[in-house]
Amino acid sequence: MMGQAASQWSAFAWEVAKSLEVVAMRDESGFRAPITSEGTRAMPFWSSLSRAVKLTETVPAYRGFEPVVISWESFRDNWLPGLVKDGFLVGVNWSGPRATGYDVAPQEVAQRIEYEIEQLHT
Repeated sequence: MMGQAASQWSAFAWEVAKSLEVVAMRDESGFRAPITSEGTRAMPFWSSLSRAVKLTETVPAYRGFEPVVISWESFRDNWLPGLVKDGFLVGVNWSGPRATGYDVAPQEVAQRIEYEIEQLHT
């Protein structure tokens, strides 16, 4: 049986491969990368605009954040290398009252989503 984190990761990868878009959140200070419970930094991203908007409506810490849609190509070629350089993980589809979820290495995100894209288009 698939755990919550694994199912969040699978949904993220499949939905991004299908839409070829990723959603980030920005406020007047820019894009946030909170410290995780493991002590690393993760920048959260969502696989759909509706998932991101729901978080801004249900989690007080995310009120005032604006969803930003990023093409997969831009995310893969610009954002992921920047996250690697900064030593950040990718938070995938964070949800719930404390906006938590699964955090993945940027290289793993690129590999998994490219694989999913290939599966969808073969």
